[in-house]
Amino acid sequence: MIIAAGRGSRLEQKGLSKPLVPVLGKPIIERVIRSGISAGIKDFYVVTGFNGTRVREFLDDLALHCAIRITHLSNNEWDKGNGLSVLKAAELIKDDFLLMMGDHLVDPDLIKELISKGVSDGEVLLAVDRKLSNPLVNVADATKVKVNGQRVESIGKGLKEFNAFDTGFFLCSPEIFHAIEQSISNGGDSSLSGGINWLAKRGKVRSIEIGDRFWIDVDDPVALKKAEKALLENLHAKQNDGPVSRYLNRPLSTKISRYLAGLPLTANQISFISFSLCLVASALFCIPGYRALVVGGVLTQLASILDGCDGEIARIKFEESEFGAWFDAVLDRYGDAFLLFALTLHACADTARLFVVVVGFMAIIGSFMVSYTADKYDSLMRERIKPAFRIGRDMRLFLIFLGALLNQALAVLVILAVLMNAETIRRIYICRGK
Repeated sequence: MIIAAGRGSRLEQKGLSKPLVPVLGKPIIERVIRSGISAGIKDFYVVTGFNGTRVREFLDDLALHCAIRITHLSNNEWDKGNGLSVLKAAELIKDDFLLMMGDHLVDPDLIKELISKGVSDGEVLLAVDRKLSNPLVNVADATKVKVNGQRVESIGKGLKEFNAFDTGFFLCSPEIFHAIEQSISNGGDSSLSGGINWLAKRGKVRSIEIGDRFWIDVDDPVALKKAEKALLENLHAKQNDGPVSRYLNRPLSTKISRYLAGLPLTANQISFISFSLCLVASALFCIPGYRALVVGGVLTQLASILDGCDGEIARIKFEESEFGAWFDAVLDRYGDAFLLFALTLHACADTARLFVVVVGFMAIIGSFMVSYTADKYDSLMRERIKPAFRIGRDMRLFLIFLGALLNQALAVLVILAVLMNAETIRRIYICRGK
């Protein structure tokens, strides 16, 4: 169940409907639902209120695209306590359920852990953040929690004594509906926190600590910027990243991806743009002279950086697919072949052609074999070498870039021929007998 009924006045400058405000190109509500999908959830109840028609239309399209079921619930009293939104499902939900806020983003692994813990009859399990110095939390606006061991004693925005923050992710038994009704009838508190406090007084609310997992309440423009930055920083570098990719390309590609996320570009289109830069660089390498060589080298390194953006955009925009990964790999192999062949042609203008052709051929073969063995044996090598050491495309394109800057086309071909083939032999040695 997702509560998305409020007005979100502090984000109105970003959009007329808070759930549809984009975070890195995707609406907040879609990111919340996608987190649930990643945790294995296929059935959603979404409570809308302010500007609800637009949100419901968007959710209908999302449900079709993601092959999930979304049941719409409307709360015309959206300007009152959010507990009223929860009560809209009282007649529909009869089993334990996950309760999420429509403006809270979270690591999907936390949702999986919440589900795995389960709750006893009449209980609620709340995910809390014990890091009181978390830079993503606006302490003044956050809902505070006082936890004693694993038991929640009290919750509320105005708590003076607290030792945790409410992340907005709950695993609830249907007793939560009765608790909110009791909170309203006994004290007029129609908030979700009121219902949680009613249960907490009866020892029915447990907590689970999120540790270092990511979460954020996207409630204002400042939080929106923090969310975008955090999502990019949490794009885990691929385990098989080489040193150039990890320490040079990734810091740059994530900055570029932040801009690209707001454009109507797909990950596959970015893969093709990176490949196109390789083609242009190859054409420049075929032109005699240092100037064309340098420009080609710069474009080669830019293509290498963009080669990281396609994967980042795929994860940011939920476009990951087996075809996309395969398509990127195919274009990479074509790009490598064009670059090394063109560099060989450039070097032929300055020295004995037969020797250059042989070296260029060995550089191309070595590069292809490094890519092939990486695809087949990366996981095996990680088992045998910890941490895994990898020489891959990032290193290859960076060496081409350096060779172009230093006007050493033949030298870089020799280095690549030796290095790439030596790396292939090293991998064969490591994986022998497996």
